[in-house]
Amino acid sequence: MGWLGLLAAALGVLLPGLTGRRIGLQAGAALFLITAAAVALVRRRRFEHLSKTPVRAGRSDFLQDRAVTLRNWRRSHRWWLLAGFAAALASSLALPAAGGLTLAGAGAGLWLKAVRLGRRERSDDLLFWVRTDWIARGPAGRPVKGYRCTGVLAGDAAPGGARRR
Repeated sequence: MGWLGLLAAALGVLLPGLTGRRIGLQAGAALFLITAAAVALVRRRRFEHLSKTPVRAGRSDFLQDRAVTLRNWRRSHRWWLLAGFAAALASSLALPAAGGLTLAGAGAGLWLKAVRLGRRERSDDLLFWVRTDWIARGPAGRPVKGYRCTGVLAGDAAPGGARRR
């Protein structure tokens, strides 16, 4: 989302727009900051609540790598991403680069959310997982009743990732 937004902003700067490039870039910078903060703070309490009470992953839990989850999400939402890119590019006719920077702000907010969760995982020495049958509405959606965890503190591994004996 972030890269598509930056591409749309760069292409939008090429058009003079109705308001001019300077006003479009200033509005886009403000929208970038507002959108990044809003996306990073949405469902913050829900993520914190789920990460405070993780349950050790059982043998029957099917755990899926984040890269696989991300790839599946991108495939299912590719038309929405393309529509967002087209809307950001079309908004450059009025405010150059503002729509693209807003889209990039949403991507930056998601990145900040992932960084916060990664720091929590590092500080607690465990990995958070969501059961694949719960992930349909996202990693903090209503079907998610709690995170599963693996790692040193969960008792699955010794420090450094070695097998527990």
